Amino acid sequence: MEPIKNDCNGNNAIDSLSLDSWRLFKIMAEIVEGFEVLGKIKESCISIFGSARVKEDHPLYEETRQIAKLLAESGFGIITGGGPGIMEAGNRGASEGGGQSIGLHIYLPHEQKTNFFMKTQLTFRYFFIRKLMFIKYASGYVVMPGGMGTLDELTEAFVLMQTARIKPFPIVLYKNEFWGGLIDWLKDKMVSEGFMSPHELDLLAIKDTPEEVLEFFKAHR
Repeated sequence: MEPIKNDCNGNNAIDSLSLDSWRLFKIMAEIVEGFEVLGKIKESCISIFGSARVKEDHPLYEETRQIAKLLAESGFGIITGGGPGIMEAGNRGASEGGGQSIGLHIYLPHEQKTNFFMKTQLTFRYFFIRKLMFIKYASGYVVMPGGMGTLDELTEAFVLMQTARIKPFPIVLYKNEFWGGLIDWLKDKMVSEGFMSPHELDLLAIKDTPEEVLEFFKAHR
């Protein structure tokens, strides 16, 4: 009889295959649930991203709240990551504006609490499924100041549009003082050295007030 082989981590190969099979079922279940729940939302939705570390007394919290409220009052639904900080402000503003307030929460090693302002909540174990839901059910992005997670969500959508894997939708970067340096770097390095076409930067728009964000999305509705 041929001996049972181990994988690169020293685990029994049969056990690893079984675990991978069960993981596949979990992945499928998360996708199906996301499609079923979010597919029932009738409004055009805007996904709002930003730092979970922003406190309620931070100016960005109030500005995010105002952005979400204005968009909700204009008939847009709001999707966030369902956690604290910018996400909480987005869901809060959406609720105050009488709109859909959706949170796509993620399990993390250091558990991130959900906020209390969601009307619809989904919880995911896999980041890539969560990002799929953000993109599939969004008519646009508002990217507030944030960290690497925020940057990851921005670049995921940007690359999919850049490579024509999805239809383009408007992406707003909020606050020139935060994002302007990134745009300058893209122009000075990627565009100037031929790694990116100048017109591809047209996928991004920088806005500095909640009212500017609202008018931008109303124009692109």
